[in-house]
Amino acid sequence: GKRPKIRRVLSDPSASVVVVKHRDRLARFGVEYLEAALSAQGRRIVVTDEGETDDDLVRDVIEVLTSMCARLYGRRGARNRAMRAVTATTHAETTGLG
Repeated sequence: GKRPKIRRVLSDPSASVVVVKHRDRLARFGVEYLEAALSAQGRRIVVTDEGETDDDLVRDVIEVLTSMCARLYGRRGARNRAMRAVTATTHAETTGLG
């Protein structure tokens, strides 16, 4: 997976408390399901950032916006890397280095 550390912590039954600064750092969506699953095992999640909101609707909108922004910036980064690769290849071909 892409997040081996969190997978290791979640699969370790001796980790009775999972401490995170922000809820969205644990999971972008479905933290409630994760909390319920851990609670069923006698474990819990502690969020240390007091700036978190308790309003479910506001939290859901923030999660959606965070996900959309991450996707947008990820695409922009991929597009920029592709453009740099094309530019480097074109430059190498025109200078005889390729």
